[in-house]
Amino acid sequence: MPILIEQLHHIVGRKHVLTGDTQTRRFRQGYRYGGGTVLAVVRPGTLLEMWRVLEACHKAGTIIICQAANTGLTGGSTPVPQGYDRPVVIINMMRLSRLDLLDGGAQVVSHPGVTLDQLEKRLRPIGREPHSVIGSSCIGASVTGGICNNSGGSLIRRGPAYTQLALFARIDANGELSLVNHLGIDLGDTPEEILSRLDNGEIAADKVDRSSNLSASDHEYCNHVRDISASSPARYNADPRRLYEASGSAGKLAVFALRIDTFPADDKTQVFYIGSNDPAELESIRRDILSTFDSLPIAGEYMHRDAYELSQRYGKDMFLFIRTFGTDRVPLAFSLKSRFDGMTEKLGFGGAISDRLLQFGAKFLPNHLPSRLNDFGERYEHHLLLKMGNDGIEEARQYLAARFPSAQGAYFECSEEEGKAAFLNRFAVGGAVVRYRAVHSTTVEDIVALDIALPRNTIDWFERLPAEIQQKIDTIMYCGHFFCHVLHQEYLVKKGEDCEALKKEILALLQERGAKYPAEHNVGHLYEAEDSLKQFYRELDPTNSFNPGIGQTSRLLNWKEAGHYSESC
Repeated sequence: MPILIEQLHHIVGRKHVLTGDTQTRRFRQGYRYGGGTVLAVVRPGTLLEMWRVLEACHKAGTIIICQAANTGLTGGSTPVPQGYDRPVVIINMMRLSRLDLLDGGAQVVSHPGVTLDQLEKRLRPIGREPHSVIGSSCIGASVTGGICNNSGGSLIRRGPAYTQLALFARIDANGELSLVNHLGIDLGDTPEEILSRLDNGEIAADKVDRSSNLSASDHEYCNHVRDISASSPARYNADPRRLYEASGSAGKLAVFALRIDTFPADDKTQVFYIGSNDPAELESIRRDILSTFDSLPIAGEYMHRDAYELSQRYGKDMFLFIRTFGTDRVPLAFSLKSRFDGMTEKLGFGGAISDRLLQFGAKFLPNHLPSRLNDFGERYEHHLLLKMGNDGIEEARQYLAARFPSAQGAYFECSEEEGKAAFLNRFAVGGAVVRYRAVHSTTVEDIVALDIALPRNTIDWFERLPAEIQQKIDTIMYCGHFFCHVLHQEYLVKKGEDCEALKKEILALLQERGAKYPAEHNVGHLYEAEDSLKQFYRELDPTNSFNPGIGQTSRLLNWKEAGHYSESC
């Protein structure tokens, strides 16, 4: 489609239209999955440019995949290798990073390229925080990606990322592209007026509607999560209570801007590190805190000993990189790594050379975790990182002092450095699993990565696999957001085993336990969406032009059933 490429050059400039496998690799290949082919990757510099790119792609009849930081773990913003019935254009929105504060920072208007890290730094001087302050922010995740994927984050009080106030484009059942302004801000009538004003930050205070009953966050979650008798999970991606236009849309709309709440930061915080060899002991703590404490924890992160050791060994360079350079440099590091891997692939050396080199170099780096953490890593199988704020600190201190030491467990109060190290080691796990797969490619077939939500009333929460399944697995990584009962369970499958068949066996066991999945990483191309979620996608995108195939749905125009067709990209 040379005419479309020329149009895109004219709209955003030749420099920001990428073609060819090498140039587009880091946008086509996700953090763990992806790799399909594309006609082009376009990087608009203004919202108005993004609208004109959409118009051109829509007129040309292409598939449109809107992408922000491309940090997703389920391939939800990258094309699939199986191909499509139309050419694919990725619109990468990371140049669209304008952020405007409303009401002194109580709310913000976020453009689609704003990262959690950027928002956190903008809010810190005024004593406020975004929905999530650690975790996916470590790898440069965007605010918009979190909203579109119902990301949960680690912060117990705030629930899934959510807003009902959004500006987005959609294609209706008649094939018409339109811009929908549900921000609750009067910005004009035409796309040109609306987008130009946002591009210039022209948001007049008297044009902001504050009387609406629409929400810019999940206000109910702090009470919802406390209901430990409920037989449903606290949160999961297909939960209809939190599917609304952009929220949970998973790329079936093109989101231009979001209006979201921010939150007061705690004046004082304290991390308590708990270790136990009995998973029931941790569940008892969870139930006591949720049902009896006046103050909810800020965060409560679980790690199994194997996850601790995996992250300690294979996440070491990432840990030290973030501690030295900060989270805002991580996207650049991933970009450079992807370019290097692209060159080695082109030379026939494969795409995992960088991981092997980095892991080899990490051996010579200094020991990076505090001694008390490593001591608990050796003594206890199950670890709980409990972070409390303000009045909750003394509440937790008294409770834990009365409870420990026990026959199976103990705890200590972290210094500031120990607390930071504990949480950073927890959130280096995701990258460590990918590194392990790359380094052990001769013994590991692939990763089966599941994020699941157990019912709030579950007591026997820790997974014990049957021997016939266990013998097919090289290593298992368990961690999660414990008080929400959201667990990340990643299985590094032995070489030669059928990963898809193994995944079905494990999911069948989880269904018997009442689990919902995925919990917060969204369906991507790895999970089949529930029927209600499929219907939500069809209502948002009747022609199946935005991100088709998501949730293992049809990749064909107008949601036609799969069959023989000629791939056009």
